[in-house]
Amino acid sequence: MINKHSPLPIYYQLEQGIKEMIEKQQLKPGEMIPSERELAETYDISRMTVRQAINNLVNDGYLVRKRGKGTFVAAKKIEQPLKGLTSFSEDMRARGMDPGTNVLDFHIIPADQSLAQQLDIREGADIYEIRRIRLADQLPMALETSYLPCALVPGLTRGIVSGSVYEFIENKLGLTIRSAVQVLEASVARKVEANLLQVKEGAPVLSIQRNSYLENGRPLEVVRSIYRGDRYKFTIEMER
Repeated sequence: MINKHSPLPIYYQLEQGIKEMIEKQQLKPGEMIPSERELAETYDISRMTVRQAINNLVNDGYLVRKRGKGTFVAAKKIEQPLKGLTSFSEDMRARGMDPGTNVLDFHIIPADQSLAQQLDIREGADIYEIRRIRLADQLPMALETSYLPCALVPGLTRGIVSGSVYEFIENKLGLTIRSAVQVLEASVARKVEANLLQVKEGAPVLSIQRNSYLENGRPLEVVRSIYRGDRYKFTIEMER
């Protein structure tokens, strides 16, 4: 794993070696890795070098530290292709995971100028504001805030939004969700977000806004989400 004559920094070689062991499942999720002292002795390198490699792997979401216990291989990230329009619940079920929702807020508010423009409604019109923690196998994955016009989606209740809103819209209201525009940005978790997502303040997150449209082109919703960077990754398939 370590070649001291290589131009590559030793910490980087160790980092890549541990990554490879994780990807080949030689180190499995939940498994504790050797201590800094053990790694330093095994490869005849300094503990400072080991610590730098471990810190990078923790920051990248490959490893997780548990106070008083050690450093463990993190749970595998959920991979979400940026191709096709699906709901969070559909995504999780497709991966054999049990989707869940904790509804934090559900109420009706007047649309401000920005939301009114995005939803193509008059300013001050009634819209639903829904704040939810989205779960996979009971673990928090994302903090999601959704806005939908009340006139377009009548009958929405707190009980309905504890499940899949898309299923209600398509199966009960008979509307067809056709397309969406999604914008992703790298960010860090603020204190409130960190507490809700069970990560450290300042941990890397993905900030995403999705604007969804019906088949007639009418705007349906604006969704602003914060995804855990250590549990989620997005892939893009491209062709030339």
